[in-house]
Amino acid sequence: MAIYSHSKISSFENCPYQYKLKYIDKEKPEIENTIEAFIGDIVHQALESLYKDKKFKKRVSKASLIKFYRDLWDKEYSEDIKVVKQELTAENYKKMGEKFLSDYYEKYKPFEQLTILGLETQDKMTLADGNQWHVRIDKFACDNEGNYYVMDYKTNSRMKDQEEADSDRQLAMYSIWVKDKFKDAKSVKLVWHMLAFNKEVISERSDEELEKLQQEIIIKIKEIENAKEFPTKVSALCDYCGFRNICPSFKHKLELETKNEIKDFKEDNGVQFVDKFAEIKVKLSELQEKQDELKINLIEFAKQKKLMLFMGAI
Repeated sequence: MAIYSHSKISSFENCPYQYKLKYIDKEKPEIENTIEAFIGDIVHQALESLYKDKKFKKRVSKASLIKFYRDLWDKEYSEDIKVVKQELTAENYKKMGEKFLSDYYEKYKPFEQLTILGLETQDKMTLADGNQWHVRIDKFACDNEGNYYVMDYKTNSRMKDQEEADSDRQLAMYSIWVKDKFKDAKSVKLVWHMLAFNKEVISERSDEELEKLQQEIIIKIKEIENAKEFPTKVSALCDYCGFRNICPSFKHKLELETKNEIKDFKEDNGVQFVDKFAEIKVKLSELQEKQDELKINLIEFAKQKKLMLFMGAI
């Protein structure tokens, strides 16, 4: 039996060919990281550090949180990280991350609303078909009334709306794990911290909805395991794919980009080009004169024979 996850399933849905390269062929991507993924990772690590310090009753100021983030960014950042949006720089993203953390700090201080049960939780649960599902929760917490919270930090530049949250697969699958592990759970609330907007989106699923979701996942896994072909699927996500250099859908474009268009001219080529250009220009002038002469003759011929000429023909 295999281990599946939301990201693994999504890879197949977004592009079967990418799935094959990543999970079957175990190819190493040309681009290991994009700036979007990098800022997400650094912000996650900063918030994880914040809550770990709070667990041990350490005082965490906003300034120290931002300093932790900046130091980590400077340590981990490299020029190999791809910035897809040409109008932005890595420094723009760095400042965005600082703003995310500053807003979060002000909104949730002193960070004692919930009891933190886990940070970057890593576990697995067994599906009905025997396969396993990877459980990775950014922040897992509960309150004193039996409510459990599966919380995810999002650094996306697009706001997740309620309808999207209510149909989201990732956190919903984690709520199955929570209900299995914590029998006292009265509810499992799925919370997205949309850091770019300083807002929360909260959703909750019924047992019937979760059962249906698990069956849908099992059907999708069976589709993946029975797949014989893995076609490419071109979309906006291709800009962020680390396998573009070996993707058939972009092979021709990449060949054009890498082709050397600069010719190595000899010193006397310039004189030859000027002479040839002058020669062709004279010939074109002569041909133009002959064309004009023929046009006049055709018109005169038509008049004499009382014929109609289509202007497009001459």
